[in-house]
Amino acid sequence: MMTLYRLAYVAALLLSAPYWLVRMLMQRKYALSLRQRLGAVPEHLRHTAKRGNIVWLHAVSVGETLAATRLVEELERALPGYTVVISTTTATGQALAKQRFGEDRVFYFPLDLRFAVRRYLEALRPRLMVLMESELWPCHLEECRRAGVPVVVANTRVSDRSFRRTQPVRKLWQWMTGSVGLLLAQSDEDARRLRALGARPDQVQTTGNLKYDIRVGTETPITTLLRTHLPQGLPLLVAGSTLAGEEEKLIACWKQVQGAVMILAVRHPERFDGVATLLDQSGLKWMRLSVWRQAPQPIAPGTVLLLDSIGELASVYSLARVAFVGGSLFGAGGHNPLEPAQWSVPVVQGMSYENFRGPVDALRAADAIELVTVDRLCAGISELLFDATHAEAMGRRARDVFDAQAGATARTVSAIVRMMERL
Repeated sequence: MMTLYRLAYVAALLLSAPYWLVRMLMQRKYALSLRQRLGAVPEHLRHTAKRGNIVWLHAVSVGETLAATRLVEELERALPGYTVVISTTTATGQALAKQRFGEDRVFYFPLDLRFAVRRYLEALRPRLMVLMESELWPCHLEECRRAGVPVVVANTRVSDRSFRRTQPVRKLWQWMTGSVGLLLAQSDEDARRLRALGARPDQVQTTGNLKYDIRVGTETPITTLLRTHLPQGLPLLVAGSTLAGEEEKLIACWKQVQGAVMILAVRHPERFDGVATLLDQSGLKWMRLSVWRQAPQPIAPGTVLLLDSIGELASVYSLARVAFVGGSLFGAGGHNPLEPAQWSVPVVQGMSYENFRGPVDALRAADAIELVTVDRLCAGISELLFDATHAEAMGRRARDVFDAQAGATARTVSAIVRMMERL
């Protein structure tokens, strides 16, 4: 089975090579990461590995990195003498991880090739591998098993789409996860689905969603600047993690809105320029926040501000009267509604939320979120944006849900420590 997988994986890499070559020529970030992905262990990581007792934690992108922040802190507190190193797959995740944890222990996750994975395992000699959510790669799992490295999958979830797609290859999934020590599920439903796919009962525990434990410790500089330059009482919409097609709908909606400001936070940095072009063509008054912050000035009603940076959205949500959470209008599965909820900000999002079913269902049960169709987007936003009493009441309920679900980090750390004590 591993032989077939390796052949298929290499074939896929070869077939996609022209695409990635073009991306590397167009965007320098892909070329910079390639050496690490092919197994070139960076020198700063080798130096960190000399401390010994390494825990290797893999967080794919920004969302997983945010969720891992407290987990890293609590693991190092619970395991004195251990050092957690963090890998990511995306450039945005890499930038945020370096900001959160320091450059000396952050690197790119290797391609799922035996020689690349082995080089990192040999350099790090980890005592534990922690994979965030559902990032399972057969070769990586196989090499961890061969090296005697126990594996934990933390904050794991099984979306509706993943559950359907995994059913036909259930045997492959069982084989992949057979040597995983723990599968720590976000919810009881996720745990049920893991067992239905073939996980052993002793592998699976429900520890909760780490994203309920995300706390923005300090206000970011851009949030402070905005707070001092936004007119008192001016309604603010923060539209976060938007995907293609959603910006057009929000811009069309904003042409109908008077007396408010919108901050538009695009999900992927490579789309910043494309969205800037849309705003240029819209006729709306708009500014890039990267430009505005160099010479801050009062912000007039009707303005759209493009948040063209990463790692600042979670803090910026604190300024909003209403938040729109993207990835939800056109079947992409949605993004995290808990980021605005922690600030007592009411959430509007589309009907696609399979990726965050647990949090959305909890918010729905408390009447703390507004789910809208594309046609109802503008009305749903406007109703909350210009009814402060309604928005504040819904926001308080959202915060109550957020607080009630806290504690996943402590449960996750406890489960990991118990497992390590048995080894």
